[in-house]
Amino acid sequence: MHAGLRITAFTAALAATFGTAYGVGQAFDPVVDDPAPARHDTHPRASAEPEGGGGGHGGHEAEPAGGLQISQGGYTLDLTTARVTAGKRSELRFVIRDSAGRAVTAYQREHDKELHLIVASRDLGTYRHLHPTRAGDGTWSIPVDLPRAGGYRVFADFTPGGKGAENLTLGADLAASGPYEPQPLPAPRRTAKVHDYEVRLDGALRPGTAGELKLKVSRDGRPVTDLQPYLGAYGHLVALRSGDLAYLHVHPNGEPGDGTTKPGPDVSFTATAPSGGTYRLYLDFKHEGKVHTAAFTVRTGTPAPAEDHPAPHEDASGHGH
Repeated sequence: MHAGLRITAFTAALAATFGTAYGVGQAFDPVVDDPAPARHDTHPRASAEPEGGGGGHGGHEAEPAGGLQISQGGYTLDLTTARVTAGKRSELRFVIRDSAGRAVTAYQREHDKELHLIVASRDLGTYRHLHPTRAGDGTWSIPVDLPRAGGYRVFADFTPGGKGAENLTLGADLAASGPYEPQPLPAPRRTAKVHDYEVRLDGALRPGTAGELKLKVSRDGRPVTDLQPYLGAYGHLVALRSGDLAYLHVHPNGEPGDGTTKPGPDVSFTATAPSGGTYRLYLDFKHEGKVHTAAFTVRTGTPAPAEDHPAPHEDASGHGH
């Protein structure tokens, strides 16, 4: 039995790409607290790609896409920090407001948190999975340090408090000032190097069809069999579509304590792409008290090519509480 899968997609105005794209993998290594296991709620699946959708981003998705707008379902993402300076630590602040303009102060906890914040650059070279702090007046805040100048997309993933409330993903744009240098997306590869860890990806992401993605974690050539729970699972996977940053939040097959799911080396996910295209996958996993992120570029319907050695990686910090 696998946990629920929620896939939402959003489009945004075209913006210049920027930043240094990471090679095969990138490492995000702060020491984090070990949260208690969380339940994985069921989310609606993405619809199949319409006939004739091809391998690009054409066609229409049957369900309304989350993250397309700053307001949805009577809630608005009020991003009070619209600009930061690249390479400088800044405070990112925002409020979720209801239909009357009041700050929301009651949320349901999902995957150990009231709200998940993703910050991604337009070229997908920078990725942050953050967990901001909420003040009593409903203001969320967290320090961020974005390494490159250019356009970013910020999206908040949350479920308001109250019976029958639905999960929402609201998106807004963020600019980072500084010298601008666009970089291409890294080529698809099957392995990602993250410090002394190596992660191998097997399986293919397919438009309109659910499929298994299996990631195997090893360290210094040995399988890692003692992964630690992170956000209530042994792995956390986010996929972003290149071009419009369609957002797929994929939950793993199984969870710690269910009697069948082992703590590595394999972490398995079931995912459905909303359309054909190129995607960037970000796997978060925790080992020896630190969270690491391995990044992959994949094209739908095609397994990544095999290679003898993973490409070099760059290190950055990408998690926060």
